Amino acid sequence: MAVSAGRAERKNAMKDLLGLESLSAEQIGYILDVARPMKNLFTRSIKKVPALRGRTVALLFFEPSTRTRSSFELAAKRLSADTLSFTASTSSVTKGESLLDTAKTYEAMKVDFLVMRHAASGAPELVASAVKAHVINAGDGSHEHPTQGLLDIFTILEKKRKIEGLKVVILGDILHSRVARSNLWGLTKLGAHVTVCGPSTLIPAGLTDVFGPRVTVSTDLEEALDGADVINVLRLQRERQQGDYFPTLREYTELFGLTTDRLRQAKPDCLVLHPGPMNRGLEISSEVADGPRSQILDQVTNGIAVRMAVLHLFAGPEGLPATVPDGKQTAKAVQTTFKALS
Repeated sequence: MAVSAGRAERKNAMKDLLGLESLSAEQIGYILDVARPMKNLFTRSIKKVPALRGRTVALLFFEPSTRTRSSFELAAKRLSADTLSFTASTSSVTKGESLLDTAKTYEAMKVDFLVMRHAASGAPELVASAVKAHVINAGDGSHEHPTQGLLDIFTILEKKRKIEGLKVVILGDILHSRVARSNLWGLTKLGAHVTVCGPSTLIPAGLTDVFGPRVTVSTDLEEALDGADVINVLRLQRERQQGDYFPTLREYTELFGLTTDRLRQAKPDCLVLHPGPMNRGLEISSEVADGPRSQILDQVTNGIAVRMAVLHLFAGPEGLPATVPDGKQTAKAVQTTFKALS
C-alpha cells in the first residue's frame, strides 16, 4: 500500500486503505480497537457524533452493492460527514468517461474520501496514485475487500476474544473471492490457522506458497470442518465464472453446501459467517443461516462500526500511521472524545 504521489509528504503513513496485505498485525489490531467505541454509539438514543463534520465521503460504486454501500453511507453519516452517491449506470461513465476522469471530477468537488468498488483488480490503487483524497477499497475484482475482512475478524473477536490459534475454515469459491483474500491476509497475520475448502477448480494454485504453513488446502468438506472454530461461507460467484468449474449446482451443494448435519463436524461453539448476499440452499442451508451459530446479521452491524473506525482514522492529518500507538488506549481516548461531543 504505497503512499500515493499526491501525498508524498506522508512519509511513514498510509492515506489509503487498499488491502490488508500491506497492513501489519499491529495496524489491523489498531483499527479493530478503535471500532469498539464506535459500536458503543449504537446503544445510544442519538447514534451520531460530529467527528467528521465538514468532511465529504463520495461512494463510487461501479458494481452493485447492498451491505457495503449502505454500511459506508451510514458510517459516514453517524460521524456527521456529508455523502455523495455515484452509480455507474446513471453517470457519465455511460458516455465514455474514464475512471480517472471520474475520480478527478469528484476530487475537484473537494471530497475527502473516495470509497470505491470496481470490477477491475487494482482500480482503487490506480485512483489512489492520482488523487489527494483518501481512497478506501470497497472491493476490487477478485483482489481484496479490506473492510469486509476487518469486520469478519472483528465479529470473531467479539465472540471468541482472540484470533491466535483458532481454526478458521473459508468455504466455497475461493478463486473469485476478494473477501477470501482479505480474510486470509488478516487472519494469518493475527495467528489463526486457516483451511480453505472447495472444489479444486475453485481454489487458486500456490496459496501455501503465499501464506505459508498457517494455510491448509482441502477439497474434503468433512475433513476441513473437523474441529473448526469458525466457518466463513462464501457466495458462489457465478457472474465472475467464465468456465465450467463443476458439473452442476446440485453437485456443488451435495459436496460443499453447509448444512446442519455437516456443521456437527465442527466444534459445538463454532461460529458461522457469510459476507452476503447468500444463495440459500446452494452454499448454505436456511437452517444454518438462521440458526444459533450464525453471526451473519452481527457481521452487518459490525460493518458499520469498522467502517466508522476506518473513516475516523484515515481522516486524520497523518492517515493510518506505520507505527501505531497502543490501540486500547486510543480506543479509550476515542470513547472519551465521543462522550464530550455528545
